[in-house]
Amino acid sequence: MADKLTPREKGFSEWYVDLVQKAKLADYSDVKGCMVIRPNGYALWENIQRTLDAKFKQVGVKNAYFPLLIPESYLKKEAEHVEGFNPQLAVVTHAGGQKLEEPYVIRPTSETIINRSFAKWVQSYRDLPLLINQWANVMRWEMRTRLFLRTTEFLWQEGHTCHETEDDAEKMTLQMLEAYREFAEDYMAMPVLTGRKTESERFAGALRTYSIEAMMQDKKALQAGTSHNLGQNFAKAFETKFQGRDGREHFVWQTSWGVSTRLIGGLILTHSDDSGLIVPPKLAATHVVIIPIAGKATDAEKTQVLEKAHALGADLRKAGLGVVVDDDDSKGPGFKYNEHELIGTCVRIEIGPKDLAKNSCVMVRRDLKQKEFVPLDEAVAKAQAMLDQMQKDLFQKAKAFRDANTHEVNSLEELKARADDGFLLAHWNGDAKVEARIKEETGLTTRCRPFNLPQEPGKCVMTGEPSPGRIVFAKAY
Repeated sequence: MADKLTPREKGFSEWYVDLVQKAKLADYSDVKGCMVIRPNGYALWENIQRTLDAKFKQVGVKNAYFPLLIPESYLKKEAEHVEGFNPQLAVVTHAGGQKLEEPYVIRPTSETIINRSFAKWVQSYRDLPLLINQWANVMRWEMRTRLFLRTTEFLWQEGHTCHETEDDAEKMTLQMLEAYREFAEDYMAMPVLTGRKTESERFAGALRTYSIEAMMQDKKALQAGTSHNLGQNFAKAFETKFQGRDGREHFVWQTSWGVSTRLIGGLILTHSDDSGLIVPPKLAATHVVIIPIAGKATDAEKTQVLEKAHALGADLRKAGLGVVVDDDDSKGPGFKYNEHELIGTCVRIEIGPKDLAKNSCVMVRRDLKQKEFVPLDEAVAKAQAMLDQMQKDLFQKAKAFRDANTHEVNSLEELKARADDGFLLAHWNGDAKVEARIKEETGLTTRCRPFNLPQEPGKCVMTGEPSPGRIVFAKAY
């Protein structure tokens, strides 16, 4: 039988680690804090990458690549930026057997080195907007790591753009945040809140930071993507200027935005169960597994079953689905069922001699595990219908869970009492010191002020001082 996972109710963290490793998504590396992404996990990343890349290109973003190593002096040009990242930096001091004249930092993010290029490329308003993205790896020296969710090295995309006006930059910042929301909800089936981060949660060096925030099955929040209006901070540090329509020199207005392999962790934590991974069909590499059931059949019957299984597989592939025909006769049907549930295959089709005699098959949706008897000539259409419905049902289930675990709270005592209950909507006076005190006393952090959350004045739960409106507090990854 396929390896069993620690049940979620006995240990949610243990369940997560079990699933990642036993579903062969990732493994630990000998490099502390780093992970090896295995083919099952990388296939998910490829589908995430392919989908997002198409979205970016639809709005005119082009891909480029910039160096992994950044001169240390570049980071020091933007003081707030380097201060924000300093504890996480990995620095190269020696190369080629010699000490370097200037150390290099392994990129934690690329605003500084990309601005060095932007300063050379942008001369006139005619060069704007400049819309660049890179798919890359980054390194942030993390003290506490967890596969996919927080590792020292991870994969991501980072978009960087230059604009003529602050208004143009703000529109781009929000446009990319909306692209992330659409992807999270339409492809990952993961409902998210979109909103602005507080000043203390703002990206170092940005004017404003916006995020998408999701709720995982343990009711903790996951920041799944961020979009930053950088203003002119980096432009001024690197002299990124252009000649405007008025004939005068101006600094560009910039944005940056990114998501990472953390999305895979979010997908796991949103949908999966004690049997293993559940993948929204739009991101699945394998949509259907066909399992021939030979049993005590004659050789002739086995041949017929295998031929039909492979023929059905070919028809499903023609319909654009990822298909595996699991005809390994060294494993029994029960083992195969558990194995494909563990790795998250969306739909299982069983075919045996008795099914062939009735010109039918058995179909099982991964998330429901309910058997349906389907005529073979309807199997392709049924599989497509199952996958479409599964995508919708996963989103609705996750949204219902989030909504059921979102609560208004009106006092510090209530905030403390409900700290593990999900998203808590509470009044706060906007003071960063008060925000830090709430975190220290409750373990809760501000996630964002959602755009769709009506803002009405109230009293701060910590101080009783006036509050402009409620903000989301939660424990978070």
